[in-house]
Amino acid sequence: MERDLLRLLPRVLRARDFHLYLEGGKRLVDLWLQGGRAVLGHKPQQVLKELKNAAERGLFTPFPHPMEGRFLKTLGQIFPGCAFRLYPDSGSLHLALEEAGQKETASIWRPFFDTDGNEKKAPVLLPVLPWPLGPEVLVLEKSIEASFPEGELIPPVLLAPATRALYKLISAMESPGQGRLQYHKIENSLIDCPWQGRGIYIWLKSDMDMVQYKTLFLRFLEGGFLIPPSHREPLILPGSMSSGEESKLAELFLTP
Repeated sequence: MERDLLRLLPRVLRARDFHLYLEGGKRLVDLWLQGGRAVLGHKPQQVLKELKNAAERGLFTPFPHPMEGRFLKTLGQIFPGCAFRLYPDSGSLHLALEEAGQKETASIWRPFFDTDGNEKKAPVLLPVLPWPLGPEVLVLEKSIEASFPEGELIPPVLLAPATRALYKLISAMESPGQGRLQYHKIENSLIDCPWQGRGIYIWLKSDMDMVQYKTLFLRFLEGGFLIPPSHREPLILPGSMSSGEESKLAELFLTP
């Protein structure tokens, strides 16, 4: 499987902001960010506090809870006029897509990717939201809402930190310049190299088989960077890097 490339990493002992700290003392810049679920960093402020508070109240069971309404209301600020379905995992989500006959119409939505809003015009969106524990979300046009089965109840211990993370995402999306490349050396390196960028996302211009991509994965890993374990996922520029890390990454982009 594609994500077996993650087994090539040394053991990860800690994740903070946009870095991974490995056994043996080495540090990696994370350019995968769990497929975008850590786009705000691995420990966004106040998010862990919400998780701890909900866990302290013992809210692990998927019972009805006011937090569901708060989560949906916050989603509505990002996707106004849409309907939503919540699922505990990707398997349940894709089963719902199949039952509704909408599997082929679903499009992935990534924050900071499309600044003009065109990405939100698909009838079914699978948003990549900044909280690695879920829930999984479908965003639907109101006109096709009735064709989808109801979503599932989500434990409040997962909804509470996810809601806080959405508030952080909305604040970041409203900040000027968040959807642009933040690093001039990297922006210049993308002019003539095998990579292309859009906003904070960077991907290969041409396809690659798994053998070739494994070689690329290991080269970046040796250079101090974790890239996605699948060539189908984009690299994501982190919210912060040192000048030395930026220079090294720019060199790696230019290496054939």
